[in-house]
Amino acid sequence: MKRYSIPAMFAALAILVSPACADNHAENTPQFIRTASAASFDTDFTEAAENTVNTVVCIKSFTSQRQNPYGNGGGGYDPFGMFDFFFGPQERQQPRQQQRNSEPVQSGLGSGVILSDDGYIVTNNHVIDGADKLEVLLNDNSTYEARVIGTDEATDLALIKIDAEKLTPITFGDSEAVKIGEWVLAVGNPFGFNSTVTAGIVSAKARSISQNTRSGKMGIESFIQTDAALNPGNSGGALVNLKGELIGINSAIYSNTGSYTGFSFAIPTTIVKKVMTDLRQYGTVQRAVLGCTVTELDAKLAKDKGITAIKAGLLVRDVNDRSTAKELGLMENDVITAINNVEVHNFPQLVEQLNKFRPGDQITVTYYRDNKKYTKSGTLRNTQGNTTITKKSDFSEIGCAFMKLGDETKRRLGISSGVKVAGLKGGAFRDAGIKDGFIITDINGRSVNTSDDVEMIYNQIMKSEGEDKVMFITGLYPTGKKYYYAVNLSQE
Repeated sequence: MKRYSIPAMFAALAILVSPACADNHAENTPQFIRTASAASFDTDFTEAAENTVNTVVCIKSFTSQRQNPYGNGGGGYDPFGMFDFFFGPQERQQPRQQQRNSEPVQSGLGSGVILSDDGYIVTNNHVIDGADKLEVLLNDNSTYEARVIGTDEATDLALIKIDAEKLTPITFGDSEAVKIGEWVLAVGNPFGFNSTVTAGIVSAKARSISQNTRSGKMGIESFIQTDAALNPGNSGGALVNLKGELIGINSAIYSNTGSYTGFSFAIPTTIVKKVMTDLRQYGTVQRAVLGCTVTELDAKLAKDKGITAIKAGLLVRDVNDRSTAKELGLMENDVITAINNVEVHNFPQLVEQLNKFRPGDQITVTYYRDNKKYTKSGTLRNTQGNTTITKKSDFSEIGCAFMKLGDETKRRLGISSGVKVAGLKGGAFRDAGIKDGFIITDINGRSVNTSDDVEMIYNQIMKSEGEDKVMFITGLYPTGKKYYYAVNLSQE
């Protein structure tokens, strides 16, 4: 059977149905007119798919205890109330005999993207969070155990490593060059179906899916929105252009059920590249801040403030001391419109630009004051107001161990909780004046009974985006005398 291209088929159809072909009165009969001779765009996805499938891996997470790490009844991680991060399908309840076995069991499924031929892989933090064991399955069915190099909860990214050689790494593209309406492919492992490719277009850029975009947090607020079908197991997989270049890491879907219903969201490569470099080089993300509180400019605000020169930007509310904004001379009611000549009309765009830099980097800020345009340069700082490289937080740096208290000791001292400081050496606790034998009853208003309790509070403090990382400790010495200490965990 002969095949026709679409334009050729229309031409053939015109010949078949035109009365001109049946008689000699062509001049009195209407004719089909072909208005286009070729397709206006290329929708051949095969090359991009072939270039990508071998760079995307399946990641299986295993835990020793049968519990949902997010504590939400198996419904998936839902940080914003209406958006589900798509963690993999949970295993069904295991028989009691198997539950008593200490061997880790599979608790989740996700995807990852190979960054280097020696085994570095990027994925989502929520894919590997809480796992006791990680298993990576390549497209050729090779299986490796992975170790975590670093994680960043704020951007939901993680870097893991497998001991392998001569892998096929992904080619990075420029997410800022991506255009709305451009065709993209999503590659991952939905529901455990390895190397699945779906297609869609870029629906929007710099999309915020947080209900609190003005909180000042430096997490990811600037997603690439697509309509490529994604489902549980796609999380951490690749979003690529038609050249097969990585433009984003798939991270979230718009869903009330946990399955695809129309929109999905990817972390742009401008952020992915910088976070991965930081995690590999420093073990933690070097996060720069401008040091001011802003509000998105709208028509009402512009009218109230008498702003006529511009219609969009970030209105400065207040400026922090020891900040880049202070150095630049920014003032209340200034309107920021660009960072390094890249326009920022809303908060997500501002966060995306700042996430590209580290403390110590020079940036240029364009802003308006009294309807006049200004451009100034300054040095970015961290949340502590300096340019010091942030070290990976390590619980051992507090400089002591903790011993569990016996019931008799608790009764004698009249306390219901507490852990005893032991083996004190150089570190944050000794610097705060704490001595061996001190009994901690609570930290930041939370009771502690084990070393794990102290470590959990420590990790929460270190992961927070607040400027002050302090443990406010209440306790007493064996004599019964009560003391209060403030332990500074900031790394100057």
